[in-house]
Amino acid sequence: MDLKNVLIALLIGLIAGWLASFIVGGHGILRYILTGVVGAFVGSFLLNRLGISLGIANEIVRDIVTATIGAIIIVLLARLIA
Repeated sequence: MDLKNVLIALLIGLIAGWLASFIVGGHGILRYILTGVVGAFVGSFLLNRLGISLGIANEIVRDIVTATIGAIIIVLLARLIA
C-alpha cells in the first residue's frame, strides 16, 4: 500500500466518522478517523457477509457509505459496552 492509498483511506475514514457523528454523536478529528477507518472494515465485512450490495456506481461514495455504516455500528456497540 503506497502513501496515496493510505491518505485516501484516512480521508474516507475521516468523512465516514464525521458523518456517523451526526447520526449517533461524537466529536474530535482523531475519533472521526479512528471510527471511520475501523468502521470501513466492519461495514465491508458485514455487508459482504450479509450479501448486501449498495448499488452505488461511484466507488468513493460507496466506500464512504460503507465506512459510515460500520462507524455507526462501532459507536453504538461501544456505547452498549460502556
